[in-house]
Amino acid sequence: MIDPIAAAAFLAQPRLAVVGASENPKSFGTTIYKELRARGSDVVAVNPGRTTVQGDPCFPDLASVPGDLDGVIVMVGAERALDVIRATAERGIPRVWLFKGLGAPGAVSDETVALGDELGLEVIAGACPMMFLEPTAWIHRAHRSIRRLNGSVARSAA
Repeated sequence: MIDPIAAAAFLAQPRLAVVGASENPKSFGTTIYKELRARGSDVVAVNPGRTTVQGDPCFPDLASVPGDLDGVIVMVGAERALDVIRATAERGIPRVWLFKGLGAPGAVSDETVALGDELGLEVIAGACPMMFLEPTAWIHRAHRSIRRLNGSVARSAA
C-alpha cells in the first residue's frame, strides 16, 4: 500500500531521474517527465534509445547521469526494471518508484519489489506519480480514489 505522504516526499526530492522518458506523447514516462519539469523539478531523462527528451539531454543509463540523484522513477516493464533497480543501488541512489498504471503491472512485480528491498532501497511499488503531484488534475484524483477503494493507496489527511 502506498502512503500518500511518502509519495509526495519522494516527488519533492531535489533531483529525480525518469527511466523510460521519450518523445512519444502517449508514453507515461514522457508525461511524468514533462509534468515534473513544468513544476520546476530538477529531472533527468534516462533512455538508451534517445539523446534528447523534450529538448533536454537524455542519458543512456543511470551511470551516465552527471551529479547526484535522489530518486529514480522507473517507467519501463518489470523485466527491464530489474536492471534499473540494480543500477540504482550501484549508483548509491536511495529511492526508487516502480510505476504501475491501472490494468497493467508496469515496473512492479514480486521480483522487482523484493530486489529493491534486498538492495536496501526505499521502494514505492505501484501507482502513477501524477496522483500525488499537487495540485492534482481531476483525472488523477479520480485514479487516486479508485486506488484508495481497492486498498493500494492509503487514506491520509493529504
